Amino acid sequence: MEMNFFSYLSNRLSFNLENLSQYGSKELLALLKQDSSSAFTQIYLRYWKQLFAIAYNRLKEIETAEDIVHDVFTALWDNRHIIQIDTLESYLATATKYMVLGRFRKLERKKRYNNLYVAPEPGISPESSLHYKRILEIVKRQVDSLPERCRLIFIYSRNEGMSAKQIAQKLNISPKTVENQLTKAIKSIKAAARSFTISTIPAIFTILITA
Repeated sequence: MEMNFFSYLSNRLSFNLENLSQYGSKELLALLKQDSSSAFTQIYLRYWKQLFAIAYNRLKEIETAEDIVHDVFTALWDNRHIIQIDTLESYLATATKYMVLGRFRKLERKKRYNNLYVAPEPGISPESSLHYKRILEIVKRQVDSLPERCRLIFIYSRNEGMSAKQIAQKLNISPKTVENQLTKAIKSIKAAARSFTISTIPAIFTILITA
């Protein structure tokens, strides 16, 4: 019976993976730089469980840990022609730890941003509570009034916890432009809130605009 094309590819891939299973990391990296999808698959099969364990032990969330592992391998493939790796296992483990750290930072920034809009603590005087609400209204209005790109950069940074480099890649602009636009947004918000005394501005707001 004649083998169809997809069966041929499947068998060929299995054959390649079986052969590559004997390769060391340096050989696999050399093939990866030559765009070998089989080498990439072999690297994935060899290390994904280890990377998942690193991410899960820190995050305690299966889905998030899986996302981290996916991002690590996606970055490996996307940068295969330019990355310099001495030890593949150490590189992947370190990349995973950095992405976990980035996820924690993102969650913390998002928490700080969201906490900006929570109600004031019980026991705060009516006058302070009124100032608090007015500050929130000013911040929301000021963020909404920013130029579209400036507004997006501020939200990506403070709400999504993205770095300047990540925002630059997402918007196809330079990191320097991101930093300039973020500075512009922060100055605009500070200027809008300048009529209030610092004692009436929640500490979390100060952290938000100066982080």
